[in-house]
Amino acid sequence: MKLYTKTGDDGTTALFGGRRVSKHDMRIQAYGTVDELNAFVGSLIASISDNEVEVFLRAIQSRLFDIGSHLATVPGKNVALPKIDDTLIQDLEEAIDKMQMAIPELRHFILPGSGESNARAHICRTVCRRAERLTVSLVEIEEVDSIVISYLNRLSDYFFSLSRYLTYATQEKEIKWIPIKEK
Repeated sequence: MKLYTKTGDDGTTALFGGRRVSKHDMRIQAYGTVDELNAFVGSLIASISDNEVEVFLRAIQSRLFDIGSHLATVPGKNVALPKIDDTLIQDLEEAIDKMQMAIPELRHFILPGSGESNARAHICRTVCRRAERLTVSLVEIEEVDSIVISYLNRLSDYFFSLSRYLTYATQEKEIKWIPIKEK
């Protein structure tokens, strides 16, 4: 099987269910950004040495593929899709709570970049927020299971907590945001 099909040379692509849409279609932007997030999660994994976190991030990568398949499917088409439910959100919340217990309480705004893994976790957080915004925009024009938005929302919270957790795990210092004061 060849990697290239040439069917997208006209600026369109096919959704699961057969419908062809423009490559700038909101559905394509949403699942394309989820795919981008998945690549950044891989980059984050490459920068850490915590096996437990790596295993959890690999599971997140698989869930992002699941989310992408939902976003890439024509609404109402009878296509077998991976299960997405509240247990995925509960898993994220449990991981967040566990990390929050291991780090000091947040008392100030912080800047990304206290270390390599911290910076990569913040990139994942911001790309996740963009995927969430695009999915919310998609919901305004087409049906999307609400669990997708909930998952992306909680996932960005997870990446924020992970950024702080990784900072403390690597014994780096958080960088406080210091606003310019009015004169």
